[in-house]
Amino acid sequence: MAELLAPAGDLEKLKTALLYGADAVFIGGQSFSLRARASNFSLDDMKEATAFAHKLGKKVYVTTNIIPHHEDFDGLLEYLKGLESAHIDAIITASPYIVDTALKQTSLEVHLSTQQSAINARTVNFWYKKGVKRIVLGRELDKHQIKELKEQTEADIEVFIHGGMCMSYSGRCSLSDNMTGRDANRGGCAHSCRWQYEILDGKEKINDTYFSMSSKDLEAIEQIPFLIDANIASLKIEGRMKSLHYIATVVSTYRKLIDEYLATNQIKDYEPYIKAMEKTENRLASHGYLEGMPGVEQQLYNMRSETPNQLFIGLVKSYDKESGYAMIEQRNYFENGENVEVLMPSGKEIQFKIEEIYDVDGKKIDICRHPKQLIKVKVPEAIEEHAMLRRLS
Repeated sequence: MAELLAPAGDLEKLKTALLYGADAVFIGGQSFSLRARASNFSLDDMKEATAFAHKLGKKVYVTTNIIPHHEDFDGLLEYLKGLESAHIDAIITASPYIVDTALKQTSLEVHLSTQQSAINARTVNFWYKKGVKRIVLGRELDKHQIKELKEQTEADIEVFIHGGMCMSYSGRCSLSDNMTGRDANRGGCAHSCRWQYEILDGKEKINDTYFSMSSKDLEAIEQIPFLIDANIASLKIEGRMKSLHYIATVVSTYRKLIDEYLATNQIKDYEPYIKAMEKTENRLASHGYLEGMPGVEQQLYNMRSETPNQLFIGLVKSYDKESGYAMIEQRNYFENGENVEVLMPSGKEIQFKIEEIYDVDGKKIDICRHPKQLIKVKVPEAIEEHAMLRRLS
């Protein structure tokens, strides 16, 4: 069965991803990771993460996927031994030296990062024979090429199905480094491809404002059945810096989709899954390379598509079945009288109108405007801890 693999930028997001249906999560440590600005995990955090995941029968992978310079190798073996002691299930790496060190001097399972641009069976088999168990393919393959590649290898294959798409080949971009001194291949990407640009002839602008060099985000909802049938081992969601609500919504949506296909061998209607994604996405989405070479319609050449999304208004901390009140940690402004829905870790959803709100001192309030404030909301039926409360759009 295909694994659903989700990103996790911190412990709260990790637990949310697993509770909402991910089979495994990938995280970054405080060294050797490509998301230097994420809330990366300490060794103690990792131990807590693996204990939580393994209790659920799930897995934790750690990214060690920088393209290292000479000085970046300092402390490598000690770090890998620390991951081993934390019972990490695998590392994801791009450097041949890190691959070799992990395989020869630790018991860690090794997965090859997409940064290595593995897009053909010969490359996949080369790494598999070296002892690499799983290959994360480059994102430049269509679904038929992925299927053909898998038929020619015994290696486990991991494919990206959702999230941001780098405009450069397999993520190996030098724009950020050259323009800001922040090396994308060592964890510091400034997303220079998404900046606003103009084309000038001397001092004269020769075209309309040119906003972006980036692509639309990847969303492979309609390609999931094909990838499952192609015996892909892992379906990967990108986004370790995304929000808690994003993680819960995206993971829950793909979990339901995968489960429907595994149970019935068909998807009756993709539209509910597409609509569910719209509740958390703030950029336009496309199928990337999965349906063939991307055209202009997959790009964001002359537009910016970011739209702030404030549907997520609260996280359920607890529910008292005797009183019918839920303790909510507020995340965005909302008022009494709003129509909301609740997304639960089990996948269940309910809708209701907020009619009673109290602060923790029992004072009735009509407006919730303080992020992270704990409030009590009357709900019409039992809801689960870790559920997401969001306003109806």
